[in-house]
Amino acid sequence: MKALFGGVLYCFSLLVQVHGTNFRFYGYEPQRISPAIRYTRPVSRPELPLGTQAAQNAISATGRQCKSRPLDLVLIIDSSRSVRPGEFEKVKIFISDMIDTLDIGQYATRVAVINYASTVNIEFHLKTYFNKVDMKQAVSRIEPLSTGTMSGLAIRTAMNEAYTEKAGARPPSQNISKVAVIVTDGRPQDKVQEVSAQARASGIEIYAIGVDRADMQSLRLMASTPLDEHVFYVETYGVIEKFTSKFRKTLCGEDICSLRTHGCEHICVSTTDSYYCKCQDGYILNEDKKTCSKEVKPVVVVDPCKCESLVQFQRTVQSAIQSLASRLEEMTKKVQQYEHRLRRF
Repeated sequence: MKALFGGVLYCFSLLVQVHGTNFRFYGYEPQRISPAIRYTRPVSRPELPLGTQAAQNAISATGRQCKSRPLDLVLIIDSSRSVRPGEFEKVKIFISDMIDTLDIGQYATRVAVINYASTVNIEFHLKTYFNKVDMKQAVSRIEPLSTGTMSGLAIRTAMNEAYTEKAGARPPSQNISKVAVIVTDGRPQDKVQEVSAQARASGIEIYAIGVDRADMQSLRLMASTPLDEHVFYVETYGVIEKFTSKFRKTLCGEDICSLRTHGCEHICVSTTDSYYCKCQDGYILNEDKKTCSKEVKPVVVVDPCKCESLVQFQRTVQSAIQSLASRLEEMTKKVQQYEHRLRRF
């Protein structure tokens, strides 16, 4: 018995030597301890591969695909002297993160950035970039202007220059929403109420984000209504990035086609806030607007008898016309003869 028990222990020791600690007992597997890894926050989200559905649709925190409605979006950023260099970098990170949540493209969302202090500079227009990589690189190159806070002038520049068809804004016939987001940490040194009202009246929806020393009354004068959905405030630039998810919910709507709950038999086409179904070539959409049926083109059957009758009718009419013409010619000659005789008398 001792010999048997000793043999079992010997075999067990060999197994431990060969496999180390990677043995299992009834499904139990000991955890391996890995060296600690430090994770640092990236400057912006990694770009999704181009040409994939993931590159076109941002993924929400719940894992559901979300597709932003097409926008002409103008971001207006305050780079006056009160905005420190490190704080300005956080604003640029915020902009890059916003870009990541949107469907950027010529036929999707277009973005322009206006940088302002005492002067205003359009960093790039709505027509300049149609892909995220180039757009975010352009954002990373923006430099602060310093001095002054001419918020009214910046809004006027957006209205009169950025939102023109020449600069890449789409015509009213396309019904593309115009959205402006202004980020500032100070009190405007010019009047904002009148120019903001003009911008809103022209169809521009304005969001105002105040940071630190920003004047809340000025933010309310600039923003669209309802104010509780268009005016925001944060104590420092360090937490401005939390608005990325806020604007994602505001600017992003569900792409019903990607959720595959649309019920379209063939093709689902997304619109701004809904969808519609289409059929493949050779099929037509049924009355339920979802299913498709093969298109049946009417066949025109030519009745040869009808054709012969038509030809015969045409010949009869032509013969009758010729007969009438001949009789008319004879009558004309007789009239001429009578007139000639009358002249003799």
